[in-house]
Amino acid sequence: MNAVVLAVSIMLILSLVRVNVVLALTIGALVGGLAGGLTLNETIEVFSGGLGGSAEVALSYALLGGFAVALSSTGLPNLLVDRVLGIIKKGGDSGKKYSKVLIVILILVLACLSQNLVPIHIAFIPILIPSLLKIMNELKIDRRLIASVLTFGLTAPYILLPIGFGKIFQDIIAVNMADSGMAVNLSDIPVAMLIPTTGLVAGLLFAIFVSYRKERVYETKEVEVTAEGSYSKSGIVFALISIVGALVVQLFLDSMIFGALAGILILYISGAMKWKEADHLLTEGMKMMAFIGFVMLSAFGFADVLKETGHVAALVHQAAQLIGGSQALAALLMLVVGLLVTMGIGSSFSTIPIIATIFVPLAMELGFSPMATIALVGTAAALGDAGSPASDSTLGPTAGLNVDGGHNHIWDTCVPTFVHYNIPLIIFGWIAVMIL
Repeated sequence: MNAVVLAVSIMLILSLVRVNVVLALTIGALVGGLAGGLTLNETIEVFSGGLGGSAEVALSYALLGGFAVALSSTGLPNLLVDRVLGIIKKGGDSGKKYSKVLIVILILVLACLSQNLVPIHIAFIPILIPSLLKIMNELKIDRRLIASVLTFGLTAPYILLPIGFGKIFQDIIAVNMADSGMAVNLSDIPVAMLIPTTGLVAGLLFAIFVSYRKERVYETKEVEVTAEGSYSKSGIVFALISIVGALVVQLFLDSMIFGALAGILILYISGAMKWKEADHLLTEGMKMMAFIGFVMLSAFGFADVLKETGHVAALVHQAAQLIGGSQALAALLMLVVGLLVTMGIGSSFSTIPIIATIFVPLAMELGFSPMATIALVGTAAALGDAGSPASDSTLGPTAGLNVDGGHNHIWDTCVPTFVHYNIPLIIFGWIAVMIL
């Protein structure tokens, strides 16, 4: 069996039976490396070498978690919670219904903005979501719905819009397609990705109005990372200043690490975060995001092992042998290959250089137009970001929704987002490839 298929399958099966994702990734990498022709020592060496590539990402998330909990100590999340509770109490049953809509829209907007206008990615999730859990429990909102909303906001904007993370994603597509022999205009990429993104919208609407419209009861538990008590105007002001400061530094230095550090320092210096509580708060925040950090470390090692085996190219060539000159079958098989690769690696951005080198020449040989090839490469890379146990698009929502232990990463985030986004993305992506 192809080492990529075997490694990803083992990782997914172990995750589905509730084996810790870090262990699942490590075991999958070990089996994939051995199946791909690497020795045990080579597999361990490549896996260990890959861990260093994500050290910056892991530290970034740890500091962002500390910053998030520090912000919660200022009372900013409590202010938002009090406003929403006020709406619920005033409106009765109609207020509750309105509050559900308000919460979903608020989370959706913030998630979308986190990819472009205010490119902070998942940093807002541990700041906002834990504070809303009590309200969501009172309203009996299914957390699988919130996970689906968050993941949509973390993926659809960068796929379609050439702003923030979207600009990075589309630049990578253009550069790697050009390097593979097909130069394209950056302005064509959003047009080519419009139909695939429509599939994500369809999946989101299905999740909201069909899959998770019913109420779901959760046990309300005290969440340590959520600040309690009153808040002051000065605390709120400095909290907002720290957010702006963190954003400015992150954009100016292109570093999430120093952006989070700037935000923390502002809270320290202003006194918005009490000195005697600072160490405890920052430690709790880092613990909250530690899971993401360890998964990202393991995912980078897993990805490096898959690349080292050379079986990604072999997988594409095996698929090509089944095509027989059929564009329709070729598009479908290449999209499925993209899904497998991204599910294992956990990053659409890292998948593009791997698949573009192979997909572009094959697409040219089969007579696909440049626009169709853009849709093919872009969709194949985006597939698997939603639903992957190792993707920050699923890890982020889980980090916020599971602070009280009431939300399972695999069954409540990965499986729902896989079903609602990867299936329509394959369908709409295939349509885009065939008509463009």
